[in-house]
Amino acid sequence: MERFNPPGLGRPSGFSHAVTAEGRLVFLAGQTALDADNKITGVTVVEQFERALGNLLTSLRAAGGEPADLCSVTIYIVDMEDYKAHAREIGQTWKRLVGKEYPAMAGIGVSRLWDVEALVEVQGFAVLSR
Repeated sequence: MERFNPPGLGRPSGFSHAVTAEGRLVFLAGQTALDADNKITGVTVVEQFERALGNLLTSLRAAGGEPADLCSVTIYIVDMEDYKAHAREIGQTWKRLVGKEYPAMAGIGVSRLWDVEALVEVQGFAVLSR
């Protein structure tokens, strides 16, 4: 996997501008902070982000991948101002669960998610080299 952050574009913080990879594709369904009983856990965006990202990584590992295999991640955010206000904590959560490398990423504001209690949803795809 190779990440590209050309000097003609703004310096990325928490994402890469482009990622190339060769291997087997794994498409990861959007994950919210659902627990095993299909109940949303956590009341803050940071708590829900940690659970949603953890759920995404659980799916990735089930398919034979690791966090470093993520090529692209999209985060759907109900309250963008709340998310931005907690960006440092969310970034720390990312680093703890995934590491210091970032895939191509997008954060998209939405009016609501499937479960009305959900504050964030994380979706992505990975490329497995093995």
